[in-house]
Amino acid sequence: MIFGSSELILNADNSIYHLNLLPEDIADTVITVGDPERVSHVSSKFDSIELKKGKREFITHTGYKNGKRLTVISTGIGTDNIDIVLNELDALANINLETRTLHDKIKKLTIIRIGTSGAIQPDIELDSFLISEYAIGLDALISNYESTTIRESAFEAAFLKQVNWSSVKPTPYAVKGDDRLIKLFSKNRIRLGITLTASGFYAPQFRELRLKVQGKNQFEQIMGFVHENCRLTNLEMETAGIYGLSKLLGHSAISLNAILANRATGEFSKHPKEVVDNLIEYTLQKIAP
Repeated sequence: MIFGSSELILNADNSIYHLNLLPEDIADTVITVGDPERVSHVSSKFDSIELKKGKREFITHTGYKNGKRLTVISTGIGTDNIDIVLNELDALANINLETRTLHDKIKKLTIIRIGTSGAIQPDIELDSFLISEYAIGLDALISNYESTTIRESAFEAAFLKQVNWSSVKPTPYAVKGDDRLIKLFSKNRIRLGITLTASGFYAPQFRELRLKVQGKNQFEQIMGFVHENCRLTNLEMETAGIYGLSKLLGHSAISLNAILANRATGEFSKHPKEVVDNLIEYTLQKIAP
């Protein structure tokens, strides 16, 4: 199969369109961060940096830490950006950009999200870390793909039953993180959770400024959701998209969350930069010991 120029869009230098990268620019282990400024924060802890590129909100640094080649890339906010980043990373890994054909052997990337998040349960402490064991997407991204084989239908059914979800909103989808990576990053002081991925920051996460939230009472139902003795733990805007596309494309993915806010108690971290820095250090210790 040959991918046409309107499907696989390239720049004049044959780099992938949005990320502005060539296949040799990325490592097999990719750290994603939302904030473009956080890329240099992560790469400053590398032993060496071989590449720095950027276009729009997509900033990429590739280098080495303790002999391991790593890439860190900013995704921007939201699963619409995740759709771009995951598909273009996969194209760099698995499509010959010269011939526009698939490689004979498909490469499996390891994708690690280092992100910030807000807890929705009062007992989840500020400044703690949380691993997304499962993610439930409240956006519509994965529903645009043939995705029934990778979705956790029991979680989806339980969510729709317990939460008075409006029929005018996209149908939620649930995806599990990579078991190997969950085991790698798990530690006694790090909570496993079920992460909700929202399609926006304000009304989609039940915040009100001047505009009223449709179905605001659903937030209490979400906080009270229980499935197989598991609760929903936190809200953010990328994890379900990363998990869904990674599974569909055959990559391994995990989302690591720094809990900077607690929506149940109304608190926000007093040391957000320090907390994120600690999560970055912990991540690098695990993947490049």
